[in-house]
Parts: sequence; C-alpha cells; structure tokens
Amino acid sequence: EAFDRRMREDLSVDYVEYAVAPKFDGLAVSLRYENGIFMTGATRGDGYTGEDITLNLRTIRAIPLHLAADHMPALLEVRGEVLMLKADFVRLNQQQREKGEKAFANPRNAAAGSLRQLNSGITSKRRLTFFAYGIGVSEGGVVPTDKHSHILESLAALHFPVARKCKV
Repeated sequence: EAFDRRMREDLSVDYVEYAVAPKFDGLAVSLRYENGIFMTGATRGDGYTGEDITLNLRTIRAIPLHLAADHMPALLEVRGEVLMLKADFVRLNQQQREKGEKAFANPRNAAAGSLRQLNSGITSKRRLTFFAYGIGVSEGGVVPTDKHSHILESLAALHFPVARKCKV
C-alpha cells in the first residue's frame, strides 16, 4: 500500500495499473534483430558492455531467428531471460554425475555456464529456454510501448515466449 501511494503521488495520478508476472532467475540477455533477422545476442554484462553469446543463443529453440510482422522495426532489441527448467536441471546434473563430472549448484548457474561455453555444440545439448520481458530499442516500425502488458502482447505476437502467468 505504501508503494502504491508513493507511485500515485510521484506520478500525480489517482490510479496506477500494475502488470504482475513471475520473476525468472536466469541470465538476462539482449537480442538484436535487424529487419526481423536475429543478428547478435549478449549478456547484460556490467550494464554497459555485455558478453557476445550470439552463437550459443542461436541454439535455443525458444528464440526466433526470424520475425515476421506488419510494420517490422528496422532495429529491435528484445530483452529477456535465459533459464533452465528444474526438470532439465535435474536431468543435466544426473548426466554430469554419470560422466563423473561436477554437478551444477542451481539452475541459474547451469544456464549461465551453458551460455558462456566456447563450444556452442555443448550449449545446444543443454535444454535452455527463453522468456522475453521487454524491449530495449525499437527504431522504425510499430511496437507498442505505452504499457508493459502491451509490450508482452506484442512480443508474444512476434512468437517470443512470455510468462503465461501475467495479470494486470
């Protein structure tokens, strides 16, 4: 209630809508599309400079390599989270133990380590997934940015996976 009161006061409005979605614990990434084609992908890094992980991101089936829509932006940066689902994490650790290799401490570390592999063949064998949650840059075309819920709808229309349990 205190947060809501501060938001209404700061915005000088009587009512604020909130878009609520699960918080994923994975690795934040930015995907850059030029004319609808996936060109590069990077980690968030230090907030200014990220690590180029394009080849490894290309192995994740949930990330579209081509976007098709009317009024496609010439440049579109999609932000999201790469993660490993718990069942896939359990399976990966079982495989690690069977090979006599060290198990991962948690799914987030497994996802981050998988994305930072120098060999994208190893990354492709690990079941990673992606959920989009925002747009960083959009030049040209039409992408709604007025409400977070509209951004999620737009990303879903472009065939990006978004959190299913979202509510305004």
